[in-house]
Amino acid sequence: MFTFNYAEDATFFSAWGIWLVVFAGLFLFNEFARRWKWAGFFSFIVLPVILSIMWATVLKEKTYTDWFHLAKVYSATAGCVGFWCIRHMEKTDKITGQITWRLAENKIALCFPPLILAINILEAVTRDFQVGMNYWLANSGPIEGEVVGVMGGPWNYMNGIAGLLNIITITGWFGIVIRKKTEKDGSRDMLWPDMLWFWIIAYDIWNFTYTYNCIPTHSWYAGFALLFAPTLCAFTLGKGAWLQHRAQTLAIWCMFAQTFPSFQDEGMFVVKSTYNQGLYTFWGALALASNVAVVIYMIYKIKKTKKNPYTGELYVERKEYKEVKEMAA
Repeated sequence: MFTFNYAEDATFFSAWGIWLVVFAGLFLFNEFARRWKWAGFFSFIVLPVILSIMWATVLKEKTYTDWFHLAKVYSATAGCVGFWCIRHMEKTDKITGQITWRLAENKIALCFPPLILAINILEAVTRDFQVGMNYWLANSGPIEGEVVGVMGGPWNYMNGIAGLLNIITITGWFGIVIRKKTEKDGSRDMLWPDMLWFWIIAYDIWNFTYTYNCIPTHSWYAGFALLFAPTLCAFTLGKGAWLQHRAQTLAIWCMFAQTFPSFQDEGMFVVKSTYNQGLYTFWGALALASNVAVVIYMIYKIKKTKKNPYTGELYVERKEYKEVKEMAA
């Protein structure tokens, strides 16, 4: 599935070692950015401005300039800014000290998380279809954003359809709530009770398949490590806030990749695809099957509960939903 670069004294264990460094870095950065209001502001407003100036000037000849990479870094960062505002923007009465208004209670604002998520998925779906059409059963050779090349095929269309199904199954838009502060966690995470483990796993399989299809030399890090970090956090320290964790780890990774593109593209840390058509087909089929399963379950719940999955919450009777809801302020 992967071909590791054993040149320059690198080994299989070296590849796993740097993978662990990337994974740990993403996990710890997310913890830093979510724990304190000022940390989130610095990470997703101040830092991107500084880096954008660098990309346009001193790093202009090195950084990615294709539409997809630029759209990815700025859409992920925009998501983080929007989520930060939903979590922290509120108005307090100067006399009583009571909170009189919260952005998190505005229904229009609560449309932002599912919309930015859907746009982010749609960007990748577009790229999958593009690769499938342009490089059908042929290696593209080096292209912008992929130094070794991509191979298009039916797997791109299977995964593209899986991504569209993943968008359809985003439920419970207006059920998003803010985590109450405790002695152990004052993060005020953006909780999404209706976004449960089966949707997250289907998303992870789809997104890993997308990276393997469209940016194979990046999929060891930008696929495997980058997906595992927010998922682990969502099931442990930051339960119920997967989308927030996903956006934050994606944004910082995109900033890193824009600033240091050679990390994944040159030298001992490069991990390449084997371009095995059987593996491409397996992952495409798995992504499609897992998202079809979520669609079937969603339809079953709609018929059983008679609820609108977008204006209401669909999985309220599930134990996992109740556990997340109990953490809300």
